[in-house]
Amino acid sequence: MQVKPATVAYTIWHPYSHMPDLKPIEVTQAKGVYLFTSDNRTIIDAISSWWVNTHGHAHPYIAEAIAKQAQQLEQVIFAGFTHPQAERLVGRLCQRLPPDLNVAFFSDDGSTSVEVAIKMLFQYYHNKKEPKNTIIALSSSYHGDTFGAMSVSARSVFSTAFEPFLFEVEYIEPTALDVLDQLEKKIQQPHVAGLIVEPLVQGVGGMRFYSAYTLDKMIECCHAYQKFVIADEVMTGFGRTGNFFAIDAIEQKPDILCLSKALTGGFLPLGLTFCTPTIYEAFLDSDKTKTFFHGHSYTGNALACAAANAVLDLFEQTPTLEAIHQIHTIHQERLKVLNKYSSIQNPRTIGSIAAFDIAVQQPGYLNEMSTIISKFALAKGVLLRPLGNVVYILPPYVISSTELHYVYDVIEEGLRKEWNL
Repeated sequence: MQVKPATVAYTIWHPYSHMPDLKPIEVTQAKGVYLFTSDNRTIIDAISSWWVNTHGHAHPYIAEAIAKQAQQLEQVIFAGFTHPQAERLVGRLCQRLPPDLNVAFFSDDGSTSVEVAIKMLFQYYHNKKEPKNTIIALSSSYHGDTFGAMSVSARSVFSTAFEPFLFEVEYIEPTALDVLDQLEKKIQQPHVAGLIVEPLVQGVGGMRFYSAYTLDKMIECCHAYQKFVIADEVMTGFGRTGNFFAIDAIEQKPDILCLSKALTGGFLPLGLTFCTPTIYEAFLDSDKTKTFFHGHSYTGNALACAAANAVLDLFEQTPTLEAIHQIHTIHQERLKVLNKYSSIQNPRTIGSIAAFDIAVQQPGYLNEMSTIISKFALAKGVLLRPLGNVVYILPPYVISSTELHYVYDVIEEGLRKEWNL
């Protein structure tokens, strides 16, 4: 006699979602820039599904690489073991990184890659018996949702409930005329360990751009006082700003670099934190208490590493950077048109990223424009997820000119007819 499983009530709690209002859309399939839903809708993913997708959904080359790896090795403990996919991946990334960023630590996602970076920095000084307990961060920064990453992010609605548990940081404003003076006053203090930045673009903080000149000079200032710099390239890496890495646009280089999101093309979670030998050597000692006691069960996962290697293959085998340039050209063209609307402020673009602000009385992440625009765009077959009153477009690199223009057509229609601006 076959026993049927009992039907049980359950709830899936969705991230960054006001659950009383949420009606999740079930996606059953995806291909290229398109999401296909159970109610037969086709939706252009204009935000790369939280900025992770590069070469399009369900790319057959990446999927095949994962399937092939799954038949050989899916996972092995990374404490004391390694495997070819991890070795190959780190070696290839080091060819694209500054020579001194050649020590790699695996983790699971963007937030944990930042968590690793923070712990490396603090323990470096602990091991050297030079305790330093303060990090400088940028105003409007966001680095993740684990406690260390929250601590070095700007205080906001994301972290209000946890503020009593976060360690204090000092902030500088990267767009201020006196930002370098702000930094120099703070970085020379003996208790300061270093600076953390989102290079060139602050994502969750509102797609805020600042200049490569400013970033270069900030790193130079830190190094002049022998302090370290963490570059959080979780969002900006892998072509988003037009270069392979955002730090490719500057002369000075960070001492620690965090990667995730587009690292696996949107297929599997994976984080990497690179540091210099100077930092690494502070953990090499006969005293075992100086060991870096940090790890994750899926550290260096072979399937995720296979996906990341396939992503790098596609960067090498296809004209991906040229596709990014084409996206950028369309962004420039269409933002000029949008700028004629009085409600549009600060249209901006870098690489494959475009953004603009909608003029409202109370700007910020909780502004209702986000819900209004998202619902309208979804009804027209486009996935947008504004950051409050900040609208951004960050598509997979395989989007066609026709598809990208359609995204802008939908935005223009909303501005003309629907959003009461």
